[in-house]
Amino acid sequence: MLLNLHIKNIALIDDIDIGFEDGLNILTGETGAGKSIIIGSLGICLGERFNKDLLRNDEEDGLVELIFEVEKEEIKDKLSAIEIYPDEDSQLLISRRVNKSGRTINRINDISVTQTKLKEVAGLLIDLHAQHEQQTLLNKNKHLEILDKFGGEEIASCKKEVFLLFKDYCEVKRKLVEMDISYDERLKKKDFTAYRINEIESASLKEGEDYELEAYYKKAVNSKDILSAADEIYRITGYDDTKSAANEISHALATMKRLTELDNDLNDTYNTLSDIDGLLNDFNRDFSDYMKSMEFDEGEFKQVEERLNLINSLKAKYGSDISDIILALENLKREYDELLRYDERLLELENSLKDIEAKLSGKSDELTAVRKKYAKKLCSMIEDSLNELNFMTVSFDMNFEKLEGFYENGNDEAYFIISTNVGEPMKPLYEIASGGELSRVMLAVKSCLANEDDTPTLIFDEIDVGISGKTAVKVAEKMSLISRNHQVICITHLPQIAAMADHHYVIEKEVENNKTITKIRKLKKAEEIEELARIIGGDEITDAIKQSAVQMKGLADRTKLY
Repeated sequence: MLLNLHIKNIALIDDIDIGFEDGLNILTGETGAGKSIIIGSLGICLGERFNKDLLRNDEEDGLVELIFEVEKEEIKDKLSAIEIYPDEDSQLLISRRVNKSGRTINRINDISVTQTKLKEVAGLLIDLHAQHEQQTLLNKNKHLEILDKFGGEEIASCKKEVFLLFKDYCEVKRKLVEMDISYDERLKKKDFTAYRINEIESASLKEGEDYELEAYYKKAVNSKDILSAADEIYRITGYDDTKSAANEISHALATMKRLTELDNDLNDTYNTLSDIDGLLNDFNRDFSDYMKSMEFDEGEFKQVEERLNLINSLKAKYGSDISDIILALENLKREYDELLRYDERLLELENSLKDIEAKLSGKSDELTAVRKKYAKKLCSMIEDSLNELNFMTVSFDMNFEKLEGFYENGNDEAYFIISTNVGEPMKPLYEIASGGELSRVMLAVKSCLANEDDTPTLIFDEIDVGISGKTAVKVAEKMSLISRNHQVICITHLPQIAAMADHHYVIEKEVENNKTITKIRKLKKAEEIEELARIIGGDEITDAIKQSAVQMKGLADRTKLY
């Protein structure tokens, strides 16, 4: 369940920190006090868009944090499957922070996560019903989503099989479309493919030869400049010039030899100079060999140039290197083979399509059957819930229509139908215009889904739109009933629902240091009566209104005992 909500620097909120309890948590407050900001902040921490324009002070970060206690092992297992683990106290901290540049940081227990991962985790822990969500009931396409969620793993498994078969179906259809060409076009394509195969094969390519040829070509093209520079080097270091380094060192060495005969201390110096003479001799010999190697045969150079031109022309058509060209050759051979056995291949694909269509049709029918099984159960549960919510003569069901063709989600078009009066025909739910009826249907749907998927925390933002009187009492009783197995947090304007609170919080707007801020605080028992009286009577709270509040709270407490 949700243990704590912390909001900082968001809209009218400076810094609030509030703990929630098990059971039914009710939030009330004057219009404009900031109730929508509380719910909006919850939504932000559950993965909705975090706009930097919401920052109260744009020089500070905005922050929303939720602390959950994860008690149920099945939820821990689901979290573990996506590599999220509560701490040793079974707690999970979800936080979202946004700075003035709009950069958002998402964390779960101090580990950075993507927004997608955050939504996935939040979806296991909490179900937020915002004010606009009941309008989704007017979109019949959403009804099948509700059913599929209710059906859980059994429907999900069937849908996955249908989806995989549909992918195969689309792939075979694509290949058949590609093969839908005339006889003349096939002949042209076969001839062109054979030409391309021959073009590559006749080149007799070898891996890496392009690099060797390019190195040779570069060396040959630059050989004139290289030899010119080499001649100058050899002139300076060799023996052809009387002033060359080799001749000068040879002369110096002979002179040094005579000196060593006069002074033995110069022996080491003589040896060093002798080594230099030897190294220079080696250098000149190696360099002379290099210069001879730079004498290129004109015919050989032309062959290399032509070979490189051929390889580069093939690269321009088939790939950036010889490996790519060889791979292209393999693909072309496969394509040519398929063209040779076109009729055989066409028959294979047509038979494959028939086989997949039969499997897809059967699996889609199986999905429909499973959906109808769960639809019967879900509609019965929703009908029972609606009776508890003051729909006295309601009938609720789901209509199935079969779509032509194949689809990745099966070929069902399904939508809820309802009759709220005896003798009236069942009509599509999306044709209902009453906000009060939609609110109660959505509450019934949410309660049924929550019981099936075991969502620990349910949040309702003004589920009481369009209802009053006896119906409001029934809604309050229903929410109290749900809160016996789930933590429920509800924002309401109705005293009947507020009276049913196990824990009552008030949202208030105050002025501090010439700035308006929103605060939230938990009420004591006596304060709950005062808040109920305010909701009932508005600005003027008489003794009679206070007495009504006491009676309403007492009646709610007695109802919760049953």
